[in-house]
Amino acid sequence: MEQEEGLKALDNIVTQFNTYEDFLDSQITTVDLYYLEDETLARQLVELGYRGTGERVKREDFEARKAAIEISRLAERAQQKTLTSAGKDLQDNFLMALAMREEDNRNGKLSSVIFIRDRNSYGQEISGYIDYAHRLKTEDFEVYFSGKKRLLPRTTDISFYNWDADIAVCNSSPNYQVIADNPEGLLFRYKRDRKILNVDPKAQPGDNSTRIPIPTELYIQAVIFDHISRRKT
Repeated sequence: MEQEEGLKALDNIVTQFNTYEDFLDSQITTVDLYYLEDETLARQLVELGYRGTGERVKREDFEARKAAIEISRLAERAQQKTLTSAGKDLQDNFLMALAMREEDNRNGKLSSVIFIRDRNSYGQEISGYIDYAHRLKTEDFEVYFSGKKRLLPRTTDISFYNWDADIAVCNSSPNYQVIADNPEGLLFRYKRDRKILNVDPKAQPGDNSTRIPIPTELYIQAVIFDHISRRKT
């Protein structure tokens, strides 16, 4: 408890003063300056604990905590910048569902697999399963959340099928291993906890997984599978 109170007091000092010298100056009284007649000497005495109107704070503690707070602030700002859905006026349920999951997929708290069925620019019916977290890391989703482009399955996703051209492709991703030879249908194994995700709409999706159909005007069909890993890291 005392350690927590001490850290809180240090945080208050660090956030109140820009530099350690500013803090030292705040501890010097006009009486100190009158008798010492030297501001540098007065600062040194405060730093050593011989003068001062408050709690003694070491230079290394002040600067270390100042740096830690700044790193935390920059990390928070960077995290906000990486959320490409932030501040967007999202009108469709599908984009809103992606936005709700963006941060957790980026930080690994959640792993979502997106199923999309629609037509490509040639009018061909395509469908596929997308590893959302992987696509977030390898692609700028600004164009999707801003409505400039539609998110569609690709031949590089974990599963892709062109119904008109009869082209089927499966690829394992950094997060999922594809099990394509299962007689009951396509399965994905989440690599972190090795749990199986079953995408068959007639079956249960698996442990710690949910299947959520998304009503949308952007696609013929859209479904999001959410998996929460229980493996301790």
